[in-house]
Amino acid sequence: MTARRALEPAEIEEALDSLPGWSLEDGKLHREYTFTDFSEAFGFMTRCALAAETMNHHPEWFNVWNRVVVDLSTHDLGGLSTWDVRLAEAMEGLAGER
Repeated sequence: MTARRALEPAEIEEALDSLPGWSLEDGKLHREYTFTDFSEAFGFMTRCALAAETMNHHPEWFNVWNRVVVDLSTHDLGGLSTWDVRLAEAMEGLAGER
């Protein structure tokens, strides 16, 4: 597993370049996913929850019907970390499984 450490500004920019659809909002990695319906959105959240629990690194997220809004940060490090990028990458892979 990648060591958990805070990211430098250049590393954040590099991560954003490799994560299409993700942006930096209020110091957090941010992404909005839109699915066909609630079942698809909830299935995505369930798969992500299992990945997050394995990492012991949990997202801030919000769901209404077919939309899932995600914010990632590492609170105890005061910003973004390698684990936020790792979880974002996992979420991208899981979103592609639909």
